[in-house]
Amino acid sequence: MEATFVGADVSKDWLDVHVLPTGERFRVGNDDVGITELRERLSRAAPERIALEATGGLERLAVAALAGAGLPVVVVNPAQVRAFANALRKRARTAPIDAAVIAAFAAAVRSQLRPPLPPSATRVLAGLVTRRRQIVQVVMAEQHRLRSASSRQALKSIRRLLAALKRELEAIDADLDDHIRESPLWRVREKLLPGIGPPAARTLLAQLPELCSLNRRQIAALARLASFTRQSGKWRGKSFIGGGRSSVRAAFFMAALVSIRHTPPSRHSAIASPPLESPRSSSSQPCANCLQSSTPGSGTINHGKA
Repeated sequence: MEATFVGADVSKDWLDVHVLPTGERFRVGNDDVGITELRERLSRAAPERIALEATGGLERLAVAALAGAGLPVVVVNPAQVRAFANALRKRARTAPIDAAVIAAFAAAVRSQLRPPLPPSATRVLAGLVTRRRQIVQVVMAEQHRLRSASSRQALKSIRRLLAALKRELEAIDADLDDHIRESPLWRVREKLLPGIGPPAARTLLAQLPELCSLNRRQIAALARLASFTRQSGKWRGKSFIGGGRSSVRAAFFMAALVSIRHTPPSRHSAIASPPLESPRSSSSQPCANCLQSSTPGSGTINHGKA
């Protein structure tokens, strides 16, 4: 019997579903009623893979319901699906067409099954860390406006908003402290990240939960801190980093930058940039060891003050 693969295009209000090889198509609402119907229909079909694109969190309700029912659901990268569609010369984009492309992608790639959603406590921590980052960005924008504002009324408005944002930032920091104190594992992991401040450490805990379960090279690749080689024949192009966990890179960059500027061992490592040693770390090593030598100059980041 031929294996069944399902692709679902996710929007705010709808889930457009395509089933291969039967070609069946249907639409359900992206709400409790629609997802219950989707779960029942797919349970009867017994698919080998159910693929949904990552859509900024709109897919989480469906993914949680399908995974809770024991169905083999995976969340796929939209960029990879679009590249697959281009390879198939699928230029048109509608919800039914996208669902069919996702189903074909699932059949061709057969993505490895993994937990589609992190534990609820990790999702809460990630949400708080993301919200803190958003508020910090707004604060920075308002501070820039404060320097250029000329009217007294505008200055008063900006200062009032900055005061409110500062209070909200303090409240989120308090929520983060309480949330981390509730988990003995997070308290231990935070202590294993010496030399970097709470914002950077909490970003790593929330946005990189694989920390301490992978070796340093795997962690660097996951955060896309490992550059991509670009070579063809005699041509040697520049290597770049990109994609992956950009929020992790941003937090780690600031910690590394402060360490390089203010800690002599880190400054020397950044200038010398010695070649990386062979990976000897195992999945059971502490978090600090997982991060060491991921990037040139970061091997001594633990001495920094970021």
